[in-house]
Order: sequence, then structure tokens, then C-alpha cells
Amino acid sequence: MSGNLDGFKVLDLSSVGPASRCSRVLADYGATVIKIGVTSKRSGAQIQPAFFSYGAGRGMKQVRIDLKAAEGRDAFMQLAATADVVIESYRPGVTARLGIDYESLRTKNPKLVYCSTSGYGQDGPYSAWAGHDINYLALGGFLHCSGRTKDGGPALPGATVADSAGGGMHAVIGILAALLGREKTGQGSYLDVSVAEGVLSLMALHIDERLATGASPGPRSSLLTGKYACYDVYPARDGKWLAVGAIEPAFFANLCRGLDLEKWIPQQNDDAVQDEIRRDFRAAFATRDRDTWVSELAAANTCVSPVNSIDELVQDPQFRARGAFVEAKHPDHGSFEQLGPVLAGGTDSAPHTVRDPSVTDSDEVFGDAGFDADRIRALRDQGVLE
Repeated sequence: MSGNLDGFKVLDLSSVGPASRCSRVLADYGATVIKIGVTSKRSGAQIQPAFFSYGAGRGMKQVRIDLKAAEGRDAFMQLAATADVVIESYRPGVTARLGIDYESLRTKNPKLVYCSTSGYGQDGPYSAWAGHDINYLALGGFLHCSGRTKDGGPALPGATVADSAGGGMHAVIGILAALLGREKTGQGSYLDVSVAEGVLSLMALHIDERLATGASPGPRSSLLTGKYACYDVYPARDGKWLAVGAIEPAFFANLCRGLDLEKWIPQQNDDAVQDEIRRDFRAAFATRDRDTWVSELAAANTCVSPVNSIDELVQDPQFRARGAFVEAKHPDHGSFEQLGPVLAGGTDSAPHTVRDPSVTDSDEVFGDAGFDADRIRALRDQGVLE
């Protein structure tokens, strides 16, 4: 596992969503990520993810603090004084009410990088709106430019694109840039990560086209949204699907030859015949099973690939060869595989033992932050620390 962030301490106040995706990546790069959960008496106030999700706590530590108690807030502030990064995903204004906002923490730790992740940002007319992945994809134009269902409505995406890329990776990039900037200035910074704005970055090609030309991008309106037959999906004889991305003329020519449809090579971008090309492609692909076509075309510079189901991708030889999956062991659920740290440029093949969620690292975490054993014990006795 990559250790480029070894020595950096990250406090993560989230349990799910974009912020948790962010801290997952930071941990995979070697940062010491400490998940700050709520105490048992406030457990209903925080979503607990399924045991297998977000890497099942791989490589992370955990403490539980009652941030609504003055003693809990003070303990968190002292812990934050030793941290490099704080990540939070409360609604705008909540951290200020709790007394753990950036302005409060920077007085004790001027080098702190504080990252707030929220659906719409910390200000603006929508900042107080509740939302989830589908809402941010809708507002940011992603759903409009996606495919359509039978009734003409936007099709739901197959992944939480806004949470993972629009929010989580958006936050990771901002945090890494802020840490690099701190090396020059010696000062931390505040990051206002809006998941909806992260979706805008994903939609930049369409947005810039609209702003520059007045065009109205949407389904089948351009090359990358399916206007041309060379960039589409097609069913094979066995009902499984193939993805074709033969954008470059050379790749399109190879594909046409492989399908015995050389007649279409000169007319790849001829708007008038796209329906005819699609019809012929569909007819050709329907003559053989998907994997037969893949074996013939994928390595022949045609930009053809299988549309894998999740069942298929977890056994795909490419991902297996790259070590994308690692073993985990759970005290109740036994051994299982999970996705490894694929974004970190390498994986740790050692099995990960999933801990009981009630187990915390409070003695170690707060001891490293300067708390003596008596104070930790007293905080536990008060019910503000677990």
C-alpha cells in the first residue's frame, strides 16, 4: 500500500457519504485516519454503514466523543490541535453551533486543513437543502445528459457518481493541494467542498459547449452521449451487451472490418446514416455471443469491451491480475473479499481483520494527543468518551 501520506493525521467526523469516501482514499495513501463517531447514548444520530462498506474500516482508528458536551468538545479541540486535517459533513452552520468550526480550531492549530463537504456548499440559496447523490446529479446536469428510460425519463446511474467523484475525490484533491500549499506558507486553510459543484466539474465538456456555442447538450446530442454509432452499446446473441468506443477513424475502420461492414468506414460521422449503421451493427453483434466478440475484437484495436455485471467484474482476469481485491475477516461474518486501495497505486495483500464496531482506540489516540490516563478515564466515566 502506498505510504505517501504516512505521518499525516486526519480526523473524520463523517460515517458515510462523500467525506467518508475522501478519508478512505487518504487512509489508502497511508494517512492516519481517525473516525470520530458518536457515543452510544447518541448512536441514533449517526448512520452506521454496512460492515463491508467503505473498506470496512481498513487501516483506520476510531474514537467516540459526545461533541454536544462541553468536555467532549474540549477533548476534540485538543485532539484537533495535533491533527493535519479535519473532515466534516454536517449541514452548514452545525459545526459553528458545536464550537468545532474552522475559526474555532485554527486558533489552536494554525496549520490545520479543514474540509467541509456538503451537498450545495456553505452558502447560496440551496445551502440548507437536504439531498443525496441523485439530487446533485440532477442539479448538475448529469442526469439530463444520461440515457433515457422507456417513459422518456432520465435513467438512474449505476453508481453514486456525485458522492464518489463529485464529492469524495473533489475533497481529496483539495486536501492534497492544501497540504502542499502549507509546505510553502506554513498555514492551513479552509475548504468548502460542494458535491453539486463537483458534478459541474464532471460535466465541464457539456457546460463549456453550452456557454461557448449556445448548444443544448443532452442524450444523443454529441459523440460522447451517443450521437454516433461508433460510441454506443449493443446486445449480443446471448443477451449480454458490448460497449463500443471506436472514436478514432482507425479504430472504427478496424471495427467495421471485424463485423464485415467495411462499407460504413467512410461514413463514420455522417449524420444521415447513423440509424442504418446502428441497425447493421446490431444485426452483426446479434450473430454471436458477447464473449466470442470480445475475444475477436477487444485486442484488435477496435475499442470494444464487455458490459460486465458486478458478478462478472469481481472475477475479471484484468482486475484479478492487478490485485484489485483483498481479503478481509469479520468476527461475525467470517472471511470475505473487498475492493482494495485501487486508487493508491498498489495494494496490501495482507488480510484485513474487521473489528467489532464497538471497539475504539481512545487510549492510543488521546494518549498521542497529550491526554494522561487519568483524564481519559475521567472522560469515559462522564460518558463523553468511549
